[in-house]
Parts: sequence; structure tokens; C-alpha cells
Amino acid sequence: MRLVRIAVANVNSTVGACHSNAEHVIELAHQAVGDGASLVAFPEQVIGGYPPEDLVQWRAFVEAQRVELERIASETRSLGAALVIGTTVARGSHVYNAAALLHGGDTWGFVPKEKLPLYNVFYEARTFARGSAGLFDHAYGVPFGDLIFQLDFGTLALEVCEDIWSPDGPMRRRCYAGAEIVVNVSASPFRLGVCETRREMLATRAGDNQATVVYANLVGANDGLIFDGGGYVSQCGRVLLDAPRFREGVSGVTVDLDRGLRLRHENTTWRMDQEAFAALYPHVHRITVDVATRGRDQLRYPAPANKSFFLPANETSTPPRAKFCEDILDALAMGIGDYFEKTGAFKTIGVALSGGRDSLLVLILARRWVEQRYARLSEAEKKTKARETLRAFFMPTRYSSPETKAAAEAAARDLDVPLVSVSIDDAFERELEQVAKMLQPGETINAVTRQNVQARVRAERMWSWSNSAQGLFLQTSNMSEKAVGYTTIGGDAEGALSVIANLPKTVVNYLLDYLREITRWEGIELTLRKPASAELADNQEDERDLMPFVVLDACFLLFAGEKMSPPEVAEALHSIFPEHSHTELDAWTKKFARLFVQSIYKWVQAPISLHIGNLDLERERALQLPVVQKSEW
Repeated sequence: MRLVRIAVANVNSTVGACHSNAEHVIELAHQAVGDGASLVAFPEQVIGGYPPEDLVQWRAFVEAQRVELERIASETRSLGAALVIGTTVARGSHVYNAAALLHGGDTWGFVPKEKLPLYNVFYEARTFARGSAGLFDHAYGVPFGDLIFQLDFGTLALEVCEDIWSPDGPMRRRCYAGAEIVVNVSASPFRLGVCETRREMLATRAGDNQATVVYANLVGANDGLIFDGGGYVSQCGRVLLDAPRFREGVSGVTVDLDRGLRLRHENTTWRMDQEAFAALYPHVHRITVDVATRGRDQLRYPAPANKSFFLPANETSTPPRAKFCEDILDALAMGIGDYFEKTGAFKTIGVALSGGRDSLLVLILARRWVEQRYARLSEAEKKTKARETLRAFFMPTRYSSPETKAAAEAAARDLDVPLVSVSIDDAFERELEQVAKMLQPGETINAVTRQNVQARVRAERMWSWSNSAQGLFLQTSNMSEKAVGYTTIGGDAEGALSVIANLPKTVVNYLLDYLREITRWEGIELTLRKPASAELADNQEDERDLMPFVVLDACFLLFAGEKMSPPEVAEALHSIFPEHSHTELDAWTKKFARLFVQSIYKWVQAPISLHIGNLDLERERALQLPVVQKSEW
């Protein structure tokens, strides 16, 4: 047996906080070694934070990472463990997204990322140069390039995030060159379903390459990107470690590297492929690390928990519905909390609580963050923290119903949030009077203006509160309404952080149904009794103004996600919704396409939004569409 203990360290880093991030690395390195680890994997860009975006064009930012990397090496010199750390590296006129190997107080090599994503939320090819097969040079006097490392416990390869997502990444050639362990340092954002995709993909890569694959992911949120952390150790396709998500910390597992060596010898196909590849591509450079790692005599063979190699483990699985909902709730709560704390600009968090579904969900998410942030406190202390941190405001007009008022009051009680009720009716009338003075003969205040004025008065008051109380004003519009412009610029489209802007309305309703079942909160029950309504006019209902949200969300996915033309969307809807007539579905399709194109100018002005999927409405990070366009095509 050739046993080694491998640790995955999840770090919640902040972009630009190089010294503080390094402190986290040092602390978690000590924790991992205390658990017996000889190899510790940290996330991508853990020193500088991810995504650094154009900050890497400031050489002082890059230099700060080099200084902190040397400090980490120095302060972990005596640990006896090899550390793999993601950082930015300068080489000549270029900068690289790289993984560094530290051990015994020294940096032994840098391995640059080769696959630079330039899709969805990623812009790495804009600022980083890429590594390549066979590259060998030096950066800061340290070997740099296509490297593998020989340590006393085995042969190690490093790679960065996207490199593992490509079946044609560097892992294959490095494993054929002798690497037994591949450490992938990652900053992979949370997306719905990504956990299962990662696990399957990593197990596949480990099986294809007959290697032990170690994957360490960043945790925490920076701007609109949320990183769920977690990580895996998979040996030759068998998952040995599945690290907890949505928390900072260290997880470890003991691996028998001789098992991988044996499987390579037994697998004749892999062996023949390796021989053929090595004869043609002898590119990878081997670095010998001649400093011993800590003793491994105390390690014991990693037997299954149930002590049976043939029987399945006694695992309890989370029902799919609960997993879906809890993942979204955890991700968005983390997005709120990290934005609130990391910016350093706010002391309180405020929500304009309308008595409707969207604002209720946002307030629940903010309260959930308080619960998680102060998890170690007593229930009474957590309630106190909620009352100190969170604020809710109910701002009714003549169109606000008694039902929504009761729902808002009940929600605030359920969540331990102070609620202030201030009517905007007088301000609404005054604003209409002033607008009327601006109009020319023949121009009149229309119904849409009367609705929008209410939303804008509320937003102005929220901004004034924000200025006065150093409050983080959370925007509460959902993706479905945002897609068709059922929002008001300067009104409900306002806020410092848009929490559910990438949640379709059907998902908002689904989450509230789930939360009603598990919490029995009165506020949710009262909110869901009434049809969704902006309550900006008499007898208003959102679905009557637009279309059923299930149809709207299908239109959005097919048109914006699948890139179908409106006739193709309509054809698909005919088979999805046979309960509606073709005439009705065709009309809704045309309405959606018209409103979507005409509303792009609105959502490109929206605040930063939290990303939880691959189809998001944010021009900077996801769906890049021209504002000025015609739909003649």
C-alpha cells in the first residue's frame, strides 16, 4: 500500500483582499495538516479572488499575489505538506491564471490554465494568456509551463478549472507522462444541477485517465457570481470524497495510490494508448521535489464505512424537490450575505415588502442568510441579529388591498423583521400634479404612467432610506417580468443588488410552496392566497396583464435559451400546452417576442444580479443582445 491523505480546502475569498485571502489559506492549511494531510488543494485564484476581471491589468495587483504566495510558502514551511494554490502569475508581458505547488517553504512550479472560457459568465481570454502543451519557461525564477511533479508519495499534475471540463484537456497527456494524482483548482460558479454534472464529469475523467483526481472549488459570492464550494476526490472513476458545499472548511480522505498503479497495469487499452501517445508527444516536463513530505505511518487503509466492499453504503438521499429548493435558497442567501459583508458599505438590509410573492421571497432569503451567518448563536440571539440587520417597508396606495397588508405584517412577524408602514398616496397625487404641468396641449397622463409613478415614489423612498441608514436596498423583480419589461425603470427595477432577477416566476412560486410546507409561516400562506398582482391599478392581476406564467417562462426558455424563432416557439407550445387553443398560444408567442425585444433597454440598466443558471438576463455576464435592433429577421 502507498497511502496518502489528501485534503480539499474551500476558501471564501474576496476579490482584491490578497492579504486576508492568504490568511485564510494559511489557517486552513494548518487544519488540513492537523487532519493528517500530505497534499492540500485550494481553489482557483484563491489569493486574488475570483473573478478578478480587469484588475489583473494592474501589475500591483499581480505583484501583491506573488508577495502573498511567498508568505504562504514561508508560513507553511514546517507543515510537511504540499499545497496547490490558484494564483495570477506574470511572465513577460503576459499574465496567467495558474496553479502553484508549494512545499517546504518554496514554490516548485507554476502550471498555467490552457482552456480559457469566453462564454456565459466568463471573460478570461480577455485578460489572461493561455498555457500550451510542452511549454517550459520560468516565472519569478520558478519553473513555469506544462509540468508534472515527482514527490515522495507519488507523481502530481496540476490544472485549473476549465481544463478539466474539456475531454481534450491537459490531463490526458500529463497522466500518460506519469502523473498519478491530478489536482484541479477551480472557481466554478453555482448553476442549477451543476453539482451532479461536476461529480459525473470528474469521475469520468478519473476513470478515463486511471488517475486520482482532486477537485477543490471556491466558496462564497463576489458581485453576482455565487460559488458553492465543495469538491471531490475520485480514484479511477470511484468517488472517495464528496466535500460539503456552501461552507468554508477542509475535508480529507486517505487514498491508496498503489490501486491506481495496479489498474493502469491491468487496463491493456489504457496501457497501449499511453505507449502510443508517449511516442508521439514527449512534451511534459518533470520537476523533482526533493523535500520529504510529512510521515504517513499513522494512515490506515481507507475501508468503506460499513466495512463491506460489496454492499452499498448506508446513505440517506435528499428528495429531488428539497435538494432543488435548498440549493437555490442556500445560493441566493449566500449571494446576499457576501455582497452585504464584502463591500463594507452597508450596515442594514432593506426590502420594500409589498405583500406579494417576489418581495416575500427576497426577505426570506435575507433572513436565511442571518440564520446561516450566526448559526452558532442561540435562537433568541439569531432573532436579535435579524431585528438589528433587516428592515421591511410597506408603502401602500389606494390600490393596495387589505390582504396584502395582512400578508406583509404576518411575514415580518414570521421572520423577526421590523416593519414600517408608510403610505405613498399623498406623494403619488403630488407627483401626478407636477407631471401634468410638463405636458403639452393634447398630451395626458395615461394609465401606465399612473402605475409607474407609484413604483418610482417607492423606489425613491427606498434610496433615501438607504442613504440614511447605510442600507443595502434589495431589488425584488423576477426574471419572467424582467424579460417582458413588466417592471418600472426608476421603480421596482431599482436597487443595489437584484436577488431573484434570474429566477422565473414559476420557480418563485415553487420555492414559496416548498417553504410554506416546511415552515408553516402565516405570511407565506396569506401571500399565496391572492393571485399575483403589482396592485398599481384596480383589480389588477399579473397573469391577466401578461399571460399564464408557465407559458411565459416556456416562451422565454425556447426563445432566449434554445434560440428558436417565434414560429418555432409557437409550434413547440402547441404540443406543451394542449389545454390552450392554437390561436391563444400564437397570440401569446407574438406578444412575448414583441415585449422581449422592446424591453432589452430596460434590463440592461438593471443592478447586478445573482446568477444561478446558464440562462440569465444580464448583458454584462450572460445574454448579450443589442438594445437597438429590429425583429424583421
